[in-house]
Amino acid sequence: MDDIPIIIKRQLQAEVIGPVFDEMKTQLGQQKAEDILRAAIEKAAITEGQHYAQTKTSPERSPLRNFIELFEQWKAGGALEIDVLHESDDQFDFNVTRCRYAEMYQDMDLGHIGHLLSCHRDGTFCQGFDDRITLQRDQTIMGGASCCTFRYRYKT
Repeated sequence: MDDIPIIIKRQLQAEVIGPVFDEMKTQLGQQKAEDILRAAIEKAAITEGQHYAQTKTSPERSPLRNFIELFEQWKAGGALEIDVLHESDDQFDFNVTRCRYAEMYQDMDLGHIGHLLSCHRDGTFCQGFDDRITLQRDQTIMGGASCCTFRYRYKT
């Protein structure tokens, strides 16, 4: 499953999570359902990051370079259109100018939780992959902005 484009994984997950979220919302209310989903996705992202760190890294590359190499899976199939602003061993800055994840969630009538299903994962994935990699993102397409601003840093 590691080599499946991430957008396909997210679509399959959303097909299951969507109805579960709706049922949680009915029984527990919107806020509680969102809190549960946020916590579950965060734990899953950390676990996924740990898995990728154990199976998809090379000792010849810096941790951030390993992460950048993995990032290709998130872009696979044109899932993201990006403008790279800076790429080095300790900094990876880019803007996402088109996000097919956001488009997919909208098409699935899950746009209201798309930020929980995808955006929220981005920073927490790093915690599992290498907790010295941090993400600052001030805006997202799913949040209504024209682009997503990704600013990764590797702290030595």
